[in-house]
Parts: sequence; C-alpha cells; structure tokens
Amino acid sequence: MRKMKAVVQNAQGIHCRPSALIVKYAGEYDGSITVTGERGSTSLRSIMELMTLELYPNAEVTIQVEGPDEDRVCRELVDLFETHFDFPPE
Repeated sequence: MRKMKAVVQNAQGIHCRPSALIVKYAGEYDGSITVTGERGSTSLRSIMELMTLELYPNAEVTIQVEGPDEDRVCRELVDLFETHFDFPPE
C-alpha cells in the first residue's frame, strides 16, 4: 500500500472535467485506489463520487493505492490532482 498527499491546484477545484480525467485514469488500474478529503473518502470509480468530496482549490487529499506499481500510480494521481486544468484551452 502506498499513500501520498496532494493539494488541489486547479483554480475551479476538481469539477466535472478534471473528475472525468482522473476517474478515467483510475479506471485503467487493476488495483484499488481511495481518495480521502475533508468531506470523506471514495474509490475513484465514479465521477459523481469524486465530486461529492467537494475538492476546491487548496483542498488537501490523501491518495491510497494498493496493487501493482503502487508508487508510480500514486505519483501520477498526485500530479493529476495538482494539475492546473484549462477548460476550454485558451
């Protein structure tokens, strides 16, 4: 099991589009992924569940990964949660 913390950097937080990208990435992983924020925990299998965490800018999340290649997957998820998304691109 690997745990890492991330701080949401996106100016609008983790809304629909970032949630879709994060859940898509997590859906391709064979192991278990759990994200915990101030409002609770969820697996990354549902966009709606991720959005219920209400991850606004500067929100801290803990990402827990269990399964193959845990370190890489955890680091990549930290990067996704800390991405400055630009929808639509300027």
